[in-house]
Amino acid sequence: MLLNIIVWVVLGAIAGLIASKIMNVGLSLGVAVVVGIIGSFLGGFLLSLIPGVTPVEGGLSLGSILTAVVGAVVLLWVIKKVKS
Repeated sequence: MLLNIIVWVVLGAIAGLIASKIMNVGLSLGVAVVVGIIGSFLGGFLLSLIPGVTPVEGGLSLGSILTAVVGAVVLLWVIKKVKS
């Protein structure tokens, strides 16, 4: 259980920081972790909508990082649109 939480936080931090660089948004580490974790859920949901694509399941892998980054980028894009 504790290991899973650590993996989620590390994945969230990696995804959130990469997404913030892609979207050119300065995020603190804590906000990047939250954006990355929410982004991982969003990315998994978006992947599940594509016919024939199976979302990545758990673990710290390239697929899970890419899924979380895509979701975090979408999340930051939506936030930027709502704020402007």
